[in-house]
Amino acid sequence: MQYHIAIVGFGLAGRLAALELSKQHNVSVFEADDEHALNSAGKVAAAMLAPLAESVLCEADLAQMGLDSINRWPQIIEELEHDVFFQQQGTLVVAHQQDKGDLQSFTQRIKPLAGHNAEALNAQKIAQLEPELANRFSQGVFLPCEGQIDNQAFYKASYSMLNRRKVKFVFNQRVTIKNGEINNRPFDFIIDCRGLGAKKEQLLRGVRGEVARLYAPEVNLTRPVRLMHPRYPIYIAPKPNNEYVIGATEIESQDSGPATVRSTLELLSAAYTVHSGFAEGRLLGIQTGLRPAFSDNRPQVKKSGNVISINGLYRHGYMLAPVLVAQALSYIGEY
Repeated sequence: MQYHIAIVGFGLAGRLAALELSKQHNVSVFEADDEHALNSAGKVAAAMLAPLAESVLCEADLAQMGLDSINRWPQIIEELEHDVFFQQQGTLVVAHQQDKGDLQSFTQRIKPLAGHNAEALNAQKIAQLEPELANRFSQGVFLPCEGQIDNQAFYKASYSMLNRRKVKFVFNQRVTIKNGEINNRPFDFIIDCRGLGAKKEQLLRGVRGEVARLYAPEVNLTRPVRLMHPRYPIYIAPKPNNEYVIGATEIESQDSGPATVRSTLELLSAAYTVHSGFAEGRLLGIQTGLRPAFSDNRPQVKKSGNVISINGLYRHGYMLAPVLVAQALSYIGEY
């Protein structure tokens, strides 16, 4: 049976839902911003797929869902018209000698996941994985199952594919979901992917993220690198064309304003201590965004009548979205 389905919110979850539903159903997408989705949490991200690293801060079941999502991403990308960078070569976690205790604490808190375990590294093994980090770190941890994608390429490719499938888009318009309708217009199903757009109704909070994107041809890292630091842990994710996304894991703030000078200096200075080649890099941009989170930092998929909501992905967007969207769409046809 073919349904007329509305998707409200064209961020990461909205795109994944639209890609799947548009194969069979008549889909309309409503988005409060324009087609560039500059305020989407999924646009301001490194798009790392890091269930082992995230298991330090989340429950084991969520980390296990992350492993499932990693397996789903290649198929999602394969169905798109344009190439989207996907990599699964693990994550390297390092720390300077004075921060050895932070690395040990991180390692001790990693949860075992279906046979995927962390591997302790010495200086020689770090150099084997990332030759350009030779002699820079004497201890590290390798998380072999982890990966990443290029979120900017995914946003472009998904929008292109949905246009090809004749999905109807309504941009720059906030809508009201009431009585199973959108602005008094009926749909068979409504998929609510508004993120913080649903803050009042769903009691969400925003968690600030800051990322810098650099062009750094003098740096040749082949996989994501995390730097353990007592005050400002960062991640460095290599993307195609000598670009790198550098970010902080999380900031408990609902401030959506531009990055401060202080946080920018700390972010880039920490990256420089990992690889001095970043000093000659070109800053392509610094973005800030708020990620939607519930009080327990766990995502929720809910169904009420013909309205299905997906929200609260917190800092686990790319790691969990494919599985959560699949759960949500399993309700289609049950109304």
